[in-house]
Parts: sequence; structure tokens; C-alpha cells
Amino acid sequence: MPLLSDFLKNALHLFYPHNCTGCGNDLLPEKEMLCLSCLSTLPYTNFEKFTGNPVEKIFFGRLAVLAAHSEFYFSKGQLIQQLLHQLKYNNNKNIGRYLGRILGNHLLESGRFLRPDYVVPLAMSAKKEFKRGYNQATIICEGIAEVLHAPILSSNIVRTRTPETQTKKHRAERWENVEGSFAVTNSTQLEGKHILLVDDVLTTGATLEACCNSLKDIPGLSISIATLAFASK
Repeated sequence: MPLLSDFLKNALHLFYPHNCTGCGNDLLPEKEMLCLSCLSTLPYTNFEKFTGNPVEKIFFGRLAVLAAHSEFYFSKGQLIQQLLHQLKYNNNKNIGRYLGRILGNHLLESGRFLRPDYVVPLAMSAKKEFKRGYNQATIICEGIAEVLHAPILSSNIVRTRTPETQTKKHRAERWENVEGSFAVTNSTQLEGKHILLVDDVLTTGATLEACCNSLKDIPGLSISIATLAFASK
């Protein structure tokens, strides 16, 4: 009975409204996290479409990556910062998965990103992950994996130490700060595989580079990189 079904849906919506994470408007279908207005204001980079894009240029001559992409430009005080803050500090995992699905769909549509054998979140220190309760990169991976139909592998790369905060450091200082801070376990599982390494925000690329350097001796391993946001200096 369509009328009864609609009545029940409207009643549930009245008591349990589903608001836009961006602006708070109560206009969303059940599976959406952002309204059309907020989606249209997100600063998409479209980097996934182009070889030699600004993300890939960061790693030229330093890392052999198949392809690299950041979904959005990062700007302080803008919607994308608000959404990332919700993910990292307000336990809003749903927005992380939602943005991960957007990222995954664009990777798939681009035709430039081979379907990975594994989607791999950039590892956090155990202390930091315990304090937060989760790794935000893993949450993003859950959204990507849903689209790419690739398993998440989160235990083969670990942080061996907690570096100082990167916020006020220049590129050279950032690289020195994170050098040697990753280690690989069960490397044979990665031999001959293609992985998509995922993080939330890319700035200088120093942390991703340090992670990739820990993987460089694994035979036949190929790496692509994807982040939600691009804040390169």
C-alpha cells in the first residue's frame, strides 16, 4: 500500500530527520550525506583525468607511482575542511565513507586507475589511533572499496614511531621528520600486487613518500595514490 508506506516514511522522517552534513538542511534522501547545493560547491580538482597532474608532479623523480589523484582542493574555512573535521574529530564515519565513494567513482570513471588488488590506508601510530578510536584513512578506504570492489589491507604497513607534528615544517623538514617511520609486515602478500594507497589530505607528500619507500624492495609491487584533499604548499 503506497499511501501507508509514504505515511510511515514521512512519520519516521519527522522524528528522525536526515540533515545535510554541510548546511543542515533537512532535504535528503536516506542514503545521501550532502544536499545538491553543497555537492555543487565542493572544489573538485578533476586531477584523475590527467597524466602529470599536480599530485603526480609532487612525486616525479622521487616515487614510481602508476597514477595519483586528490579529489578536492583543501581550503581553510570552507566546506571540505568542515567535512574532514567531522570525519577526524567528531566521529562522523559516514561522511568519510560517503566522500570515499565519490572518490572511488571518479577513479573508476577516469580509466586511468587500474583496479587495485588492495586498497591500503596510510597507517597511523597505534597511540594516535587508539586515542581517536579509528584511522580516518581506513574509513575513506571503506567507501572506495565499496565502489572498486577491492579488499582493504590495513595490517601490512605499520607506523614504527610517532613523528613530531608536520604543521609548521617545510618540505625538507617534513621528509626528515617522517623518514623511516613505516615498516612492512608479511611483505610476501604484496608481491606482484597493485595497491591503492589512501590518505585524507596531501600537503607535501612527505608522509606518503616515506610509506612508499618502506615498500620499494617488494618484488613486482606497483602503487597508485589517492587522497580526499589537496593542500600542497
